[in-house]
This record gives sequence, structure tokens and C-alpha cells, in this order.
Amino acid sequence: MGYYWQSVTGHLKVLNAAKPVQEWLDDSATPEPVKRKLELARRIREYAARELHLPDNPSYRRYADLHRSAVVWNVVAAPEYSVTLKTWCFPVTGCVGYRGYFDEKKARAEGDFLASQGWEVSVYPVPAYSTLGWSNWAGGDPLLSTFINYPEGELARLIFHELAHQVVYASGDTMFNESFATAVERLGGSRWLATQASPQARAEYADYDGRRKQFNALRLATREKLKVLYEQQQLPVAQKAVEKKRILDEFRAQFVALRTSWGGDPARWRGYNDWVDKANNAAFGAQAAYDELVPGFEALFASVGGDWKRFYDAAKALSQVPKEERHKKLKEKQ
Repeated sequence: MGYYWQSVTGHLKVLNAAKPVQEWLDDSATPEPVKRKLELARRIREYAARELHLPDNPSYRRYADLHRSAVVWNVVAAPEYSVTLKTWCFPVTGCVGYRGYFDEKKARAEGDFLASQGWEVSVYPVPAYSTLGWSNWAGGDPLLSTFINYPEGELARLIFHELAHQVVYASGDTMFNESFATAVERLGGSRWLATQASPQARAEYADYDGRRKQFNALRLATREKLKVLYEQQQLPVAQKAVEKKRILDEFRAQFVALRTSWGGDPARWRGYNDWVDKANNAAFGAQAAYDELVPGFEALFASVGGDWKRFYDAAKALSQVPKEERHKKLKEKQ
């Protein structure tokens, strides 16, 4: 009950901190850089409804300054020799591979508890989350200070991603849900940048996204190596431990080489550095949920001629079939 209580009270505090975007724009105390970002977010929100046919509802039409670096902190856990995440089951969302906390200390305490039980644990900050439209009656999910200062392309992608969760959601299938939302954000974000952004914003984002794609490719390749290793049932545990260390050492060495190619002070890439330093089975498992089925969804989008409404209908139809079947169909499209 304590976990549910912190979830409900934490979300209510976020909603109570939110005010309509126009009120922030009219307030002389609102910093000008924030006003510019809010005006941009408002244009992105209108574009999402008009061009991408995402829900035209109260979500992301209000803003809240949370005075902290994240809205929630997610806790994920995986066994010592697996990249499959531990799951928790909840009403509405079904079984998911994480627990979210509005208080960082509570999240880290949960992580410490799981680690004491032998799990590999990752606790990471989350800038936004979706209530799947359930809070629209109370003003909807708001824009937040935890992401409002993102680069233009990334801000657009995040808003598209979170709204996508209100379109299609399969209870208990995190990989399907996150991959669908990621596909929407990529496809919609590319269209926004191509048709709405300035040349400077496009160039800045290309540089930003180029690094992310390189890093994600490295993470995906490493996760696959670990998965193959862990599936070798005949391999002695001692040998698995040796191979696991070798793969992770190789991953970190490859990252250093990649970071060097980016140039500048290595400390500049703090977010990447932190992820690599703490990389474990839980961290690799969590990332897979956002990427694995994306190519299948992108192929599905192409198969309906880039028609957003037909794409959403096709994704909704997939969400109604058994989990294993929907995953198989998407992987066959890749």
C-alpha cells in the first residue's frame, strides 16, 4: 500500500503544480528562455494533433516547475546471468519491468533492497511519464521543467512519445508499448524537423541524435552478446562470469573510443559516462524495451503508406492479439 500511496500522492503533487501555459507566458516572473520553450512546446502540441493525429486533449497544455532533475526514478532489476527484467504487476498497466518512485531516496532504497537479494539493479531518472489519458479529466499530463529545456527535436519527440501511449497500450507488454511510442516519436520527430524547424535546429539535432544512435548501437550489440552468453546453458557459471566481464570490459573500451571520436572534454558527455560506469544486466534489459520492436513498427507505418490513422488502427489491432503473436508479427516485418 505504501508504494501505491506514493504513486498517487506524487502524481497529484505534479498536477497541482501545473498551470495553463498561457498563465506562465503572461507572468512577468517567468524567465524569457522558459517562455520561448513553452511557446515552442505549444506549437509542437498543436502539430501533434493536427499533423500526426495524436490525441487532441488537455495533456501537455499546462506546465509545472518541479524544482528537481526528474519527475520519477525508475528501479529495474535483472538476474546475474540474464538481461530479462524482473516484473511487477499493477492495476491498469498490467505487469511491467520497473517500479517508479517520485522520491529518489525511496527509489534507491528499493534498489538497495533488491541488490541485497542478489539482483543486478539500475536506478535511473525519468523526465516524463504518461498516465495513458486517465488524468485528462484533471488537466492532463503536463509539460515539465525536467524536459522543457531539451533541444527542439528532442522536445518534439518526447511530446509525441508520451501522447502515443494514449493511442495504443497493451496491458503487461512494456516492449510493445515503448517500441510503438518510440516509433511514433522517431517518425513524427523527423517530420517536425524537416518541415517546422530552422536549419540551425536541424543541424544541432543531427549532431545530438548522431551521437545517440552510435551509443545505442553499441549498447544493443553488447546486450546481444550478453544474451547469447547467458543462453548457453551448458557453460559453467565460472566461465560465464569470465566471459561476462570480458564483454563488459570490451563495451567500456569501445565507448571510450567512441567518446574520443566525438571530441572535446570527456566530462562533457557526463550522461553517457554515468550510464557506462553503472552498466549491468538491468540497464541493458531496460534499454531493450524501447528499441527491439521499433523496426517492425516503422515497417508497419511504411506498409500503410505513411497514413497515421491507418498506422494507429493497425497497431491497435496488434495490441489485441496474444503477446507472443504480436511480437512475432512485428519481428517478421523487420
